[in-house]
Amino acid sequence: MVNLNKNILRVIIIASYIMIVALVISGISALLGYLNTGADRSTILHTELKKIDQYSPSVVWSPLTNEGRFMDNENLKAIENNYLDAWYVKHIAYKTNTTEGIKDFYTDNARKNLYEFIASNTAENISIESTTLEHHPTLEFFSEDGQLAIITDHDVVEYKRVFKDESLVLETTETSTYKVVLLLEDGFWRIRHQVKETTQETENVALALNTKHLDIQGINYYPQDSPWDMFGDSFSEAIISKDFNIIKNAGLNMVRIFVQYEDFGKANVNPKKLEKLKRTLDLAEASGLKVMITLFDFYGDYSVMDWTLNMRHAETIVSTLKHHSALLAWDIKNEPNLDFESRGQHNVTSWLENMINHVKSIDNIHPVTIGWSNTESATILKDKVDFISFHYYEDVNQLETSIHALKREIPNKPIVMGEFGISSYSGFWKPFGSSEEDQANYYKKAQEIIAKTNMQYMSWTLYDFTEIPKEVVGRLPWRKNAQKHYGFIDKKGNEKESFTYITKQ
Repeated sequence: MVNLNKNILRVIIIASYIMIVALVISGISALLGYLNTGADRSTILHTELKKIDQYSPSVVWSPLTNEGRFMDNENLKAIENNYLDAWYVKHIAYKTNTTEGIKDFYTDNARKNLYEFIASNTAENISIESTTLEHHPTLEFFSEDGQLAIITDHDVVEYKRVFKDESLVLETTETSTYKVVLLLEDGFWRIRHQVKETTQETENVALALNTKHLDIQGINYYPQDSPWDMFGDSFSEAIISKDFNIIKNAGLNMVRIFVQYEDFGKANVNPKKLEKLKRTLDLAEASGLKVMITLFDFYGDYSVMDWTLNMRHAETIVSTLKHHSALLAWDIKNEPNLDFESRGQHNVTSWLENMINHVKSIDNIHPVTIGWSNTESATILKDKVDFISFHYYEDVNQLETSIHALKREIPNKPIVMGEFGISSYSGFWKPFGSSEEDQANYYKKAQEIIAKTNMQYMSWTLYDFTEIPKEVVGRLPWRKNAQKHYGFIDKKGNEKESFTYITKQ
């Protein structure tokens, strides 16, 4: 027994020794790792926000004709990256009135003025939300020792909101030219001087398009087995082609589809998703249908610092598809007024206005609209869009009155009912809901009003669905089950009574 106890004691001592040695080695490794991170820019930057995920303005360099040393692509890219880092950190500093990160991208001389400006704003309780949307730099000089670069940044488009005591006092878009001197220090390019040479306020005027040719008789579309995941792993050209033929044969002429911002890769659009979107337009064309693409579905941030990423997203999609013959129009955002309460109406409408201008700057052929969730919001930005689009899920007996009121307020633009419909669900979770007969009567009445008022329309939606993602209507079973039964075709593929009224009579 004594020997057993001694052996147990030896095992405990040896195990304890091994554990202590392991902890010491682990601690030394962590210390060495920390000491070796001095050149890692991501740990030096105190804001701990990566530019690539937050800020990506358009940058177009002039052809290189600079004085001094020859500029290679690697050095030019390094200058561009660090220069944009400097802008980004300054945006953060002006918004938060903190100085963290400034020293990493500005030399001692340059940061002095920034510190003074931030201190003054702090004292006056002023903050500035800002971003730059475009840069057009020209390299003027690159020193022989590779330590100094001078650039002129032409036509820098800057958007700013100035707040005093948390109230908005100024909102402006400016176009400016900057002369910038950068020094290479510790392997990074830092701004030594940055002087604004010229500036002018920019009026955002988007080209108005002729929409007299519009004749929208359509439907909002998702495949039955993959609603809200149309471009995922279940993407099937055969299914979509079959459905488009059903839609065309029913007498409709277009479909409205949705591009989800995060699902498509945000600023870095997923090329596979984009190809599926293009193939969908190909299938629509083959079936004789036009397509309205709704951008930024499930996006809800609208913060100024997100704008450049949003623009890169839209730029990729719009520039890729703008020449497709099946494309009918761009819907900038689905029901953005539902975000007014949580995000602020001014923030949302400013984002929408700038995104309209951006999309139109890329595609000056196809009209642009916004899919408002009701008639009350449909007048917002009416002078910016090419046609008005509203959704209607209210009492069908009030539809004609609502249409006439909207036409009186907006007499000079086409008006489209971009979504409307009624669920045929009546069951355990909603015992006093509507039947398939009620749904058919609703569409019969709606189509009579559509014909009487010469209204263009897109109904919701072709199919009943088996599953509804919680992101669409939440988790409440009475809402999810009702959402499953808005279709003209039931879960078994049979036409419901309402299918008779899928088009104007």
